Amino acid sequence: MTQTSLNNTIRLLKKYSFIVILLFAATFLEVYWAMGSFSEKMSSSCLDCSLAEDICFMSLFTAFSLTVLFRILYFLKNQYVQITIQLLFLIGMWFLWNYSIFVERESSWSTYDFDEEIHYTLSFSVLPILVLSCITVFVFQYISKKYEPK
Repeated sequence: MTQTSLNNTIRLLKKYSFIVILLFAATFLEVYWAMGSFSEKMSSSCLDCSLAEDICFMSLFTAFSLTVLFRILYFLKNQYVQITIQLLFLIGMWFLWNYSIFVERESSWSTYDFDEEIHYTLSFSVLPILVLSCITVFVFQYISKKYEPK
């Protein structure tokens, strides 16, 4: 292996390691910020699971799946379309996690209908999702540019 290809491989490993760590941390922070008020409530699907354990699994899944998806999106030439799609997937996944936590820890123990579940999830999620999704995509773009193979 030549020195240049070895350096490029190391750069790519650093890049994807940082991206996985970024997505894991951002997902953990967002879900805990949005749904942390339900941390003392029991989950209807796992009575022994803490909120932190649930969020940790969600964050791992999100980090690896979105890293693969963002890598596929890298081939789009238009950066604005790429960023828009990244934001939409990130926001969608985070909202899905927030919704599932709300359903497991709150609405399954009560009499919420679907519209109320969506309304409450949105009210808990808007600020955390907006703030952290913009920061995450900005940092993702920075990491992608900084660790480009030369």
